[in-house]
Amino acid sequence: MDPAMSGTATRFENMCRNANAALASCEGYFIHRMSFDIVNDRDALEISLRRGPEWPDITISLEGLYHLSISKPPDSAACFVDEISVRHLPELPHPWPDGFTIVRRFPGQTELALLRVVGPMEIEVVASILTVLTAMSDNLAATEPTV
Repeated sequence: MDPAMSGTATRFENMCRNANAALASCEGYFIHRMSFDIVNDRDALEISLRRGPEWPDITISLEGLYHLSISKPPDSAACFVDEISVRHLPELPHPWPDGFTIVRRFPGQTELALLRVVGPMEIEVVASILTVLTAMSDNLAATEPTV
């Protein structure tokens, strides 16, 4: 039985749900920057999304990558986001979604997050750590503070 259905969602599952809700408003954003690094002996991907000065910048940080796939047309310089989602992949013995076979499962493997970004550029990432950061919009940051 899926832990979410029994009312005992894990902390990581709640994090995935909250990230999915936060990123739902990013449709129409542009992929501003992507970087892939090795950090503390762990691979990491960072995706920055921008829409304009009146919108907050979003940074999606993923570590402990199990899968990374990027495809885009060669002439596509600016890639906008048509759809974006985060899905929780539970640890064994709980089943993964039907037909999901891009990552092999191993005993002792932790819960994972599946990030999918769809647009002219398509990104699919499976990782053990997911963080979504929201920065203040440029317009809001430039306003005079109130006391």
